Amino acid sequence: MTITSQMAIPLVAALKWLDFLNRKKKLCVGIFGETNVGKSTLANRITYDFTGEKMSIASTVPHETREIQQEYFDLQANGKTLGITLLDMPGISTKVDFREFKQYGLTEEEAMQRAKEATRGVIEAIKAINNIDLALLMVDSTRAPFSQVNITVLGVLEKEDVPTIVVANKIDEKNANPEQVEDAFSDKKTVPISALNGTNMSMLYKTIASS
Repeated sequence: MTITSQMAIPLVAALKWLDFLNRKKKLCVGIFGETNVGKSTLANRITYDFTGEKMSIASTVPHETREIQQEYFDLQANGKTLGITLLDMPGISTKVDFREFKQYGLTEEEAMQRAKEATRGVIEAIKAINNIDLALLMVDSTRAPFSQVNITVLGVLEKEDVPTIVVANKIDEKNANPEQVEDAFSDKKTVPISALNGTNMSMLYKTIASS
């Protein structure tokens, strides 16, 4: 069949429309929260599920992540494919004391350097809120949810109108109380998970895809 000039315009329009339909939605997703709530463990769980590789170093030492870690991958859930840029944020705290790090075997010089880097990391994490499309607020379900950090971070996210999913982590532990987290943030979508063993990760992926 010969394509005439009259047929060319509708054909080009149709191809552009197909390209639009096939174009992946892209989201920049940031993981926020206090220190040692499992942010890097979650980041590793997510990237391993979709790429087979981990992106961060998880540690029991506070402020192990002191710079924003970034990874890109395709997330498939709810019949959708999303291009995700995942940001593992440094832990946020209202006080960084170098003496705390000495309890983990660091010398005084090493502890003071880590405290400086941790403070910069907190600032960078807060500033990054302006550049994300979706926030995952990690909450340790074994702790009281209304901490100063959680309230402050959530307040900044709301001020910047950033959609937020509350992730109640560590439900695998005996004293976990994810219902308390859900009640505390009843106006937000809350997903109870164990980033360590992968419980409810498919639920989290579906919630991200529907956001």
